[in-house]
Amino acid sequence: MVEKNARRIGVLTGGGDCPGLNAVIRAVVKTAINQYGIEVTGINDGFLGLIEDRMVSLGNDDVSNILTLGGTILGTSNRANPFSYAVKEGEAWVRHDVSAKVIEHYKKRGLDGLICIGGDGTLSVARDFLQRGLQIIGVPKTIDNDLSETDVTFGFDTAVANATDAIDKIHTTAQSHHRVMVVETMGRYAGWLALYAGLAGGGDVILIPEIPYDLKNVARDIRERVRRGKRFSIVVVAEGAKPVGGDMVVKKVVEGSFEPVRLGGVGIKLADEIEELTGIETRAIVLGHIQRGGSPTAFDRILATRFGNEAVHLMAKGENGMMVSIKGDILASVPIENAVGKLKLVPLNSPLLASARSLGISFGD
Repeated sequence: MVEKNARRIGVLTGGGDCPGLNAVIRAVVKTAINQYGIEVTGINDGFLGLIEDRMVSLGNDDVSNILTLGGTILGTSNRANPFSYAVKEGEAWVRHDVSAKVIEHYKKRGLDGLICIGGDGTLSVARDFLQRGLQIIGVPKTIDNDLSETDVTFGFDTAVANATDAIDKIHTTAQSHHRVMVVETMGRYAGWLALYAGLAGGGDVILIPEIPYDLKNVARDIRERVRRGKRFSIVVVAEGAKPVGGDMVVKKVVEGSFEPVRLGGVGIKLADEIEELTGIETRAIVLGHIQRGGSPTAFDRILATRFGNEAVHLMAKGENGMMVSIKGDILASVPIENAVGKLKLVPLNSPLLASARSLGISFGD
């Protein structure tokens, strides 16, 4: 057995929810208690729980039967950056640095370390607390699969499965009514989710942020399908896709959030433009948070379990400032500092893009 350095650790889930979070929490608790005799404290609602001192002790019974559950039993928040905590004062939002409160509550609860499960925003905050002397291990989470220094994040596989299932169902109504159906996926500034789901769901056009599209080319490729007797088309568009020389469609800006800019609406805009250019009835479907929901796939359950298990091993060995990652099928750890602040985008030389093009899929370029 590895010599343990921690007696009590905290675990939190920050940012957007995704399937597999509970599997990580379960693995953290069971590994900590059963292998190392380390107590585990669950922190409610991400960093907000550390700001407000809302925590709960977690034992084996508390994490029993949560492996298959989506979401997170601890709750989460994507608006509680302790270094820039937005509070509404009158009509204005005022930002405060409440990091000292977090450290005070961390020490008050007798925590020797903190396992932070989250994406770029959550882990960026974790990095800043490393500089304040906290012991932290990161676990990468995002359905967008855009976090650097890991081949894949848990939650992505389930989101792809959810989006693919929706595209499968849309096919039948598109074919029946001879329509163009535009399906908007999540993904923020990366096209992984749209690319994978578009390929798996048989999309005819896939539009991703990494390849700005020309609307005339999209219309041309749809008309070409009609000429060949294909009276319907499925267009899968990532929420961050944009036309050549144009901008992404911003739905709203949320004050106080880790990621204040919320993308959304490109699918509806694109549907109107396609119908105007082609004369073919076109409908838009925004999948939205359906992609985040439901029970995690077997792949995500296993990956999340491995991540949670490894995070505790690192903590018990006295490691600090590291994020669990996976390269191929091998678990590794990398400095959190190296994993944040830069997004992992779809490379233009990706074999997936080449495969899609060989199938005749259009990227609008």
